[in-house]
Amino acid sequence: MAFFSSPIFFNLHLFITIFLSFSGIDPVSGCFTSIFSFGDSLTDTGNFLYIDNTSNIGNFPYGETYFHHPTGRCSDGRVLVDFIAQAFGLPLLPPYLACSDGQDLRQGANFAVAGATAIDAAFFEERKIGGVVANISLGNQISWFKGLLPALCDSPSGCRKFLRGSLFLVGEIGINDYFYLFSNGSSLEVIRTYVPQVVSSIGSAVHTLIEHGAMTLVVPGGLPLGCFASILTIAASSNKDDYNNETGCLKRWNELLQYHNDLLQIELDRMRDLHPHATIIYADYYNTVLRVYRSPLQFGFSKGALPTCCGVGGPYNYDPLFLCGTHEARVCNEPWLYWNWDGKHPTEGGHRLIADAVIKGLYAFPPINSPCLQLASHVKHNGRYKYM
Repeated sequence: MAFFSSPIFFNLHLFITIFLSFSGIDPVSGCFTSIFSFGDSLTDTGNFLYIDNTSNIGNFPYGETYFHHPTGRCSDGRVLVDFIAQAFGLPLLPPYLACSDGQDLRQGANFAVAGATAIDAAFFEERKIGGVVANISLGNQISWFKGLLPALCDSPSGCRKFLRGSLFLVGEIGINDYFYLFSNGSSLEVIRTYVPQVVSSIGSAVHTLIEHGAMTLVVPGGLPLGCFASILTIAASSNKDDYNNETGCLKRWNELLQYHNDLLQIELDRMRDLHPHATIIYADYYNTVLRVYRSPLQFGFSKGALPTCCGVGGPYNYDPLFLCGTHEARVCNEPWLYWNWDGKHPTEGGHRLIADAVIKGLYAFPPINSPCLQLASHVKHNGRYKYM
């Protein structure tokens, strides 16, 4: 597990205000001028509903806490990119697919789509793996961004100048690739063989964005998938040794994501060598979130980290046949006391915690001096995180 030295947990907005005041920068207008986000349901702000308006995430109680109606976010309220945008004084990112022609997106746009994969859908189609939605992969999202550029800037040099002040959030993505493979009968051993291809797709996206002018990119690692109520339910084991005694999570699934994260950090090292002028930050969502699974009470989640707030049935209040947003599912009265919203996604409180760690630079690599992303120091192992 990665550690940081002298952790001081500032209030998010207070931290930014204090730090930027010493830098002579207005915390509202002097940081990033825009944010562009890519990924899957962890950061989708409504794109998927423009693909499938019958999805369960378009139903109440999604959105109940903050927006008071469903918005296509896989949460009871805001998702982590919302908190990041608000921290930098920017408007909530509109979903790209909802934007009509001529809409001003110079302050950013969200290309993330729930269910998106890192690898293109053709890969899964060739292997007759079902359930994958076409034309929403990370590669497709990068293509959407490239198509948007003429509306943001009028030349390659103009784009570089404009994007120099933009923050790019590239991920988290890749979990759906593994989930689809497992759902179609692949073993964890087989799934592991595809991790390099997933990571290569993320690296390719980072490379393309930098080639088009991106200068500051945050690339998150995957979350501990073995702690998801969905995985704990569909991959349940009768062998107690398959579970971590401290967290109750499935060990082999978490090992898969640790492997993914290790390869991703190696790939990002390669991108740094190719693009030394760019700032590429690895955000360690895995260890950020694992703290919650180890000690949910410490973070205010008195109802625990594994059971869902919205769902029905089983030890984790999750049934894949009766998902949150369907008639059969039930929602808790106090979602802020839960980490887990619907079996696959955090509550708004969980998203806030992850976003807070991103802004403060906790569990991030490399440590840099930036008025907008001040990263704390940490212990590394061979230049990357050591899992304990």
